[in-house]
Amino acid sequence: MDKIKPVVLDRGACYAALSAHDARFDGKFFAGVSSTGIYCRPVCRVKRPKAENCSYYPSAAAAEAGGYRPCLKCRPELAPGLSPADAAARLARKAAFIISHDCPEENTLAELAGRLGISGRHLRRVFNAEYGVSPVRYVQTCRLLLAKNLLTDTNLSITESAMTAGFGSLRRFNDLFKKQYRLTPGDIRKQDKHFSEKDKSGITLFPAYRPPYEWDKLIKFFSDRALPGIEEVRGGVYRRTAALQNRDGLHRGWISVMNVPAKNALAVTLSRSLLPVLPKVLARIKILFDTDCSPLEIYEKLSGMNRIRAGLCAAGTRLPGSFDPFEMAVRAVLGQQITVKAAGTLAARFVAAFGEKLTSPFDDLFYTFPGPETIYHLEGPVENHLGPLGITGARARSIYALAEALVKGRISLTPEADSEAEMKKLMSLPGFGPWTVNYIGMRALSWPDAFPHTDYGIKKALGGKPAEEILALAEHWRPWRSYAAVDLWNSLEVL
Repeated sequence: MDKIKPVVLDRGACYAALSAHDARFDGKFFAGVSSTGIYCRPVCRVKRPKAENCSYYPSAAAAEAGGYRPCLKCRPELAPGLSPADAAARLARKAAFIISHDCPEENTLAELAGRLGISGRHLRRVFNAEYGVSPVRYVQTCRLLLAKNLLTDTNLSITESAMTAGFGSLRRFNDLFKKQYRLTPGDIRKQDKHFSEKDKSGITLFPAYRPPYEWDKLIKFFSDRALPGIEEVRGGVYRRTAALQNRDGLHRGWISVMNVPAKNALAVTLSRSLLPVLPKVLARIKILFDTDCSPLEIYEKLSGMNRIRAGLCAAGTRLPGSFDPFEMAVRAVLGQQITVKAAGTLAARFVAAFGEKLTSPFDDLFYTFPGPETIYHLEGPVENHLGPLGITGARARSIYALAEALVKGRISLTPEADSEAEMKKLMSLPGFGPWTVNYIGMRALSWPDAFPHTDYGIKKALGGKPAEEILALAEHWRPWRSYAAVDLWNSLEVL
């Protein structure tokens, strides 16, 4: 077994960030305080500890392995993570994302390594280098912190909180909670709780992000592209339906997301029907709203865009992701060479024809998007089914080819997928050209360096430059060309 080596962090820099409550470092390290036995986020507002009492860890799991329990004030379970698409240590971060995405499932180390196409030993090595603990210990911390989050912010019972967080045994949960946190689950639940009537149909959690956050531009992007029946944006609140699978079957429901800038967090409310897939929901919401990115690092690289035109690049730009990668890929195909509005009309017809009806408390949310299996198992030529919707034969065949490739496992749009490799595979499908593949790379695969250089909006934002000249210019924006594309779209009065 590989020996776990501690990850060394710059003590002076960490203490300076902790003293300044610097939100830019939130989730990038955690501070353990020996005088209290507690670990905190850099943004914690408790009295500043003495420097000699502080030790620093690259993850919450590493802090807990060091013998510290989470702070009840700053709540480490709410901290933003590290994007799995970041260039550095991408493999370890993908593994961490899978763990957070599937923490209720019993993934063994061998299964996790197999999904990533590497050996268990190599996974342990790269994971420890990035997070300071083994994957197994990281899984345990994810489950404990999710349970603590549910106990603090929802009216779920202790048993419901434990089971939702992935603990198959209430006794094991209680024992582990007391061992790690030197508190009982009941100690957390004893805090005063004030829940409204709406909490009877849903629960609300508050995942954090690093500021600045261009929420208004992001929500406008989603509003302009909201898919009728599936999505809506009203009063700055994003809502959508969801259908997610786990080992118990398919779970369907609704989600509502709003910004809480005073907390540098999102308020994510979801129906109780989605509790069995809660970690998957939270992971996909973080992708959709790009909560784990480091905006100032990206701005530092892209700020040169402002020499082209003042204000072209903004600090806090987010990459609009997707909740359902297949949904996003289908919408990319439907959006080929037509307006955003026309693409939305075709997508709405597609959903009405193949989506499954859902009852929700929102008048405009009444379908869930069909899975690739639904399209793959259509009888007869696919054109016969999609043609009456106004979808051309070429696009119908493209959608079917995508569904077939996903069902048969030839292409993967899952979080652990190698984005560049999958984009190359997509290029081999009929009707998938550079624009479509790069758009899917940006939004469905969350690849930060995709760039649809032939896009009409990008050409317009850059004064009509030829596509080849635009592609050459974008070389200066690597590895964040996807964010550059969003900045260019945001610079237009009409996206």
